[in-house]
Amino acid sequence: MNLIEAKSFLKENKVKYILAQFVDIHGVAKTKAVPVNHFNDILTDGAGFAGFAVWGMGQEPHDPDFMAVGDPSTLTLVPWQEGFARIICTGMVNNKPWHFDTRYILSQQLKRFEERAWTLNTGLEPEFMLLLKNDDGTVRPADASDQLDKPCYDYKGLSRSRGFIEKLVDSLMTVGFDVYQIDHEDSNGQFEINFTYTDALTTADRYIFFRMAAGEIAREFGTICSFMPKPMSTRTGSGMHTHISISDKEGNQLFEDESDKNNLGLSQLAYHFLGGLFEHASALAALVAPSVNSYKRLVVGRALSGATWAPSYISYGDNNRTSMVRVPHGRLELRLSDSSCNPYLSTAAIIAAGLDGVERKLDPGAPHNINHYNYSLEEIQAMGIKILPQTLKDAIDALEKDPLFSDQLGSDFINEFIMVKDKEWVDYSRHVSDWEIDRYLEYY
Repeated sequence: MNLIEAKSFLKENKVKYILAQFVDIHGVAKTKAVPVNHFNDILTDGAGFAGFAVWGMGQEPHDPDFMAVGDPSTLTLVPWQEGFARIICTGMVNNKPWHFDTRYILSQQLKRFEERAWTLNTGLEPEFMLLLKNDDGTVRPADASDQLDKPCYDYKGLSRSRGFIEKLVDSLMTVGFDVYQIDHEDSNGQFEINFTYTDALTTADRYIFFRMAAGEIAREFGTICSFMPKPMSTRTGSGMHTHISISDKEGNQLFEDESDKNNLGLSQLAYHFLGGLFEHASALAALVAPSVNSYKRLVVGRALSGATWAPSYISYGDNNRTSMVRVPHGRLELRLSDSSCNPYLSTAAIIAAGLDGVERKLDPGAPHNINHYNYSLEEIQAMGIKILPQTLKDAIDALEKDPLFSDQLGSDFINEFIMVKDKEWVDYSRHVSDWEIDRYLEYY
């Protein structure tokens, strides 16, 4: 909407405050509440933030303010918070877009598609868990009856959380999400809500809103909505599978080709894009699976339910959910990313890797339509299949060695990201866990 439409929207909906919103390097929403009579300020000078107070903004205490300047076309209500609206902002420093703002980084990568008269479309499948915290700090499903060994698609598990789900879905649909499926997932207390794909920037914007909505609505119901990749060691983790396709100005799907000799419906363009994802997979992991906990999900092995949906291998196949990339006929589904990721950063990284494959005409090799988990590591390696990083440290090391992401996303930003993640790894490595106490306290 334009400025006139925005002001009319605010008046008609009796909005009192606008949340000027951006995200930090982790993809966590940051806001200031601005009274509606100062709406123009957000669109001109912007809402001011001390950038040093926010993770990963590349600023020191003596630097100029980080000014969040709103885009009126992104103005929406905040349905669970009466009288509030949200506007998405671009970070500006000294009147220039700030190169540590991940939404800006994504917008710069998307220009590479605009130059080709293409549109990158993405669809996300966010998984999350509804939990409660025990007195000892451990967690359990919010629904005490959700205890099946194999709970995926369970009607009772879905029905007994319907109060939360209905309010969340109503909130999403109020602001334009096309929600088309909701299900109970493979872990106890785990759910997935699917909404229709759109252009990549809009999809990333919506995912931030999704997490904002889910977290606050869950709190209203006395529960925790967690996007942590692996809260329970014996249960499946929460991924955020990313569906990728490219269209031209006429709406033709450029990843589709019915003459594909592999019968996957993929064009040569799609195979080259896939080749780029594989070429940079280890470094890409750091940007799409960005937490210490992410790598508790990306391991070989089975969950208590007897299944795992997380990849460990750099491979692809026809509807193969044990691969890093599944191919639902004519598009790519990257299964590496998880629900903790920054959607702007993860999408920008996918573009950087994929377009490198397109520009260099990289070949992803043959598909592997096998259950990778039925084979030993030696057998997998004999097939020429490489293993994804098994720790955040491994992924960060790979990112440091791969120049692509520094070249495309900015060396200052990548250095900042590596610094933040190195600190996270050191903190984790020095933490004394319950497992260590239980194992070693009286062992010697």
